[in-house]
Order: sequence, then structure tokens, then C-alpha cells
Amino acid sequence: MAESNLILFDVDGTLVDSQSQIIDAMQKAFLAIDHPLPTHQEILSIVGLSLSEAFSHLLPNKTHEIREQCSEIYKFSFAEARSKGSKPKFYPGIIEVLTELNREPNYFLGIATGKSRRGLNALLEAYEMAPWFATIQVADDHPSKPHPSMIKAALKETSVDPSHTVMIGDTSFDMDMARSAGVFAIGVGWGYHPKTKLAAADKLVERAGDLPGIIKNLLRE
Repeated sequence: MAESNLILFDVDGTLVDSQSQIIDAMQKAFLAIDHPLPTHQEILSIVGLSLSEAFSHLLPNKTHEIREQCSEIYKFSFAEARSKGSKPKFYPGIIEVLTELNREPNYFLGIATGKSRRGLNALLEAYEMAPWFATIQVADDHPSKPHPSMIKAALKETSVDPSHTVMIGDTSFDMDMARSAGVFAIGVGWGYHPKTKLAAADKLVERAGDLPGIIKNLLRE
């Protein structure tokens, strides 16, 4: 009997392009505290972190209370946009890749994301994809990436060995989290961190359609 494998995905910047929603929510948060908006690249550089950690990076000289205020405004803005029908789009080829991987009898699919459970549930429900994932790890329940807690919880939940697990993401936080957890790391070249930040990856992928083959090759090593 073939051994089970676990394929973990980050979400923002890996599965879906949510940068317009992220930038809009950040604009509202910074406007509320009358603080200049960071650059586009500065904002994208913190995607993947928990909100508290993200605002610690973006507002290092502000109080904890102000950073928490920004987090709440950010979450409210995202929820408001969802209520109006806004939803991120999947990157080209990603739904086809997920469909192919989901058909593999010895693969578990999972998610390890800095998104909140509410935000992720809304996304998966909108695309009717929740049943595809055997394990879902979100920022509500874990320390921020790159702490390995999300991956370790996913391994425990699925009873898969780290040597049969791949973490796929677009940021250095994903790569470092994978390394800390002792699993393979695949960096994607279409996300929010430049490819130079993904040096810790075992493999770098430029096209979504190449993912299934690269995953199979890694898990054979």
C-alpha cells in the first residue's frame, strides 16, 4: 500500500491573488490612524504573517493598542468587501492543479495560511472547495509564520510523516516554516515575495501546471 503524502498550500499569493483587497484594507487601516500608507512592496512583504505580526512590522513605533486598532479595521474592511461580493481570483492553472492533486488516492491536501478562519472559510465556500482539504491551519490557532506550528498540527492531524510532506508558498515565511518543520518546500514565482527571498526552497516553480510533477519528484527523493 502506497504511503500517504501531504501537500500543504499557503493561500494569499499562492492560490489566489488577493493583493487588491489587501491594499484596500491597509489603506483604510492607515487612514483611520492618520498615518502614511507604506509602499505597495512594503505591504506585500508582510503578507503571510498574522495581522498582529504584520502591523508590528509596519508600525514598529506605534503602541500595541494602535496596532490592534489597525488589525480590527483591516478585518472589518475585508469582511465588508466580502459582503459586497468581492472575492480573490485563483491564479491561472491553480484550480486545475488542485483538481488533479485531489484525485491522487495517496495525497492529502491541506492549507497553512496567515488568513483568519472566517476569511478562509468564506473563500473556500465561495468556490465550493472546502471538502478538498483534509487539514486546514489558520492564523487564529497558531503563532505567526515562520513558526512551524501550523505544519506540525497538519502532520499530526493527517498522520503523515514529514519526509512525505510538501509546503507550497510564495514567501520566505513559508519556506522558513517548512524548513523548521522538516518538510519539503516549493516556492512559487507568481506571488508576493521576490524570487530572491525564496532561496530556502527545495524547488522554485514558475508555472502552476508544473507543480504536480515537481511534487511527485520531491516525494520520491
